[in-house]
Amino acid sequence: MSKEFYARLAAIQENLNAPKNQYNSFGKYKYRSCEDILEGVKPLLNGLFLSISDEVVLIGDRYYVKATATITDGENSHTATALAREEESKKGMDSAQVTGATSSYARKYCLNGLFGIDDAKDADTDEHKHQQNAAAKQSKPSPTPEQVLKAFTDAAMQKNTVEELKQAFAKAWKMLEGTPEQHKAQDV
Repeated sequence: MSKEFYARLAAIQENLNAPKNQYNSFGKYKYRSCEDILEGVKPLLNGLFLSISDEVVLIGDRYYVKATATITDGENSHTATALAREEESKKGMDSAQVTGATSSYARKYCLNGLFGIDDAKDADTDEHKHQQNAAAKQSKPSPTPEQVLKAFTDAAMQKNTVEELKQAFAKAWKMLEGTPEQHKAQDV
């Protein structure tokens, strides 16, 4: 790759502004989506071409979406890839929706790699979840099933879309597994 191409890529990385404009009301954190990154990068391309493609790959007995992002000036190019695993099933989603959500996730992390975006402290990364879970376990005991049901009931009233409600329900359902409160959550 030429020094000029690297300089143009470095300028994009330096000037890219992709704030965390999305908000997860159930998890109470902000995050950025693939679309947020694309919105920030498009004005900076200045004649460079950016393409993103997906490929579904089977690794072991699980399907993954492999996203590949390439930026090129026609002679030089830089490529990054990322994998995201499809859930075997996701309550409230059909298989096309699961694949679409997995594709968006893989594309986001592919663009993070291509443009040097550090999501280490982003609330939707696994690393952040592990840090949060470890801190929560050290600082307080797990909530009781009654507390989980109350929190879900309160959160359900704040949801604006059926999809948000389904996501909140899935989380509560999992946390209430094996308890009488699990079936009470269905009544909410």
